[in-house]
Amino acid sequence: MAERGAVTVAAEHDGVVGHGEVVTSVYYGLDVDRIERELAAAQRELVPLDPTSALVAGISASPGVRSAVDAALHDLVARTRGVAVYDLVGTAPSWPVPTARTIGITPTHRAVASACELASQGFRLLKVKIGAEPEELDRVKAIRDALPDVRLLLDPNGAWEPEQAADMLRAAAGFDVDAVEQPIAPGTPDVLAQVAADSPIPVIADEDARTVDDVRALGSRVHGINIKLPECGGIRAARELVDTAREFGVDVMLGCQVASSLGIAPAVHLTGLARWVDLDGHLLLARDPWTGIGGEDGLLRITDTTGLGVRPA
Repeated sequence: MAERGAVTVAAEHDGVVGHGEVVTSVYYGLDVDRIERELAAAQRELVPLDPTSALVAGISASPGVRSAVDAALHDLVARTRGVAVYDLVGTAPSWPVPTARTIGITPTHRAVASACELASQGFRLLKVKIGAEPEELDRVKAIRDALPDVRLLLDPNGAWEPEQAADMLRAAAGFDVDAVEQPIAPGTPDVLAQVAADSPIPVIADEDARTVDDVRALGSRVHGINIKLPECGGIRAARELVDTAREFGVDVMLGCQVASSLGIAPAVHLTGLARWVDLDGHLLLARDPWTGIGGEDGLLRITDTTGLGVRPA
């Protein structure tokens, strides 16, 4: 991917403006035309309401658009009250918050070089993409040998077959891996649960834990769920997922799409609820049109304690 379209959402009331962002997604069939149609419908739903009522009411739209409108309304309400969004929703993190950076599937020497460069910048949590071949673990071992003190997450993107997952997880445990995200293809949560039951390291459900019903169905049979606000519908929807996961003693990972600092910021305000934070989407941009959440040194921080805490770059 070389570029991604984005639409900025503005919510205004009594001269105060809140912002949110929705990015296009081929995977979810979300292009700019569809985003603009859904936002026009949302405007008709929300204009008669005051901001707090609009926030509670929500809209009928795709998760990405719901998330952007939800972010703009949280930003607006928090700015109106002169507080940060994390104060508004009661999720204040302990700043600064370490975030992961992702290393893609690439030859081992390049992966090690990238890992060392990121570590030199301050990143202490690295997520390594990994395929299905056993030799893929050689890359993980090489990174671990080069950087014995960093924390590692693995993300096979569902590439492992269930029958090979046990062997791969046992091998990964030998490299002191924090957790493995969605090791098998989504769609068979009962099989994922069995993989997790036999795993010596935590297994995090990603695509198999998109909704509250998904999380309830998995119950305590996985160790964690990955929550991405543009894929669940925003801050309010994410809080429901967190609360449901906690009912079952399941940990939370906060993930993201490639987006600007504005698009990533809502999740940053929820990092006080997460065991793992993987919010590096804004760091992948050649030019981020917003600023205010940090992360370039591996640490997220919001210094503007009003609203989402971001501003145009």
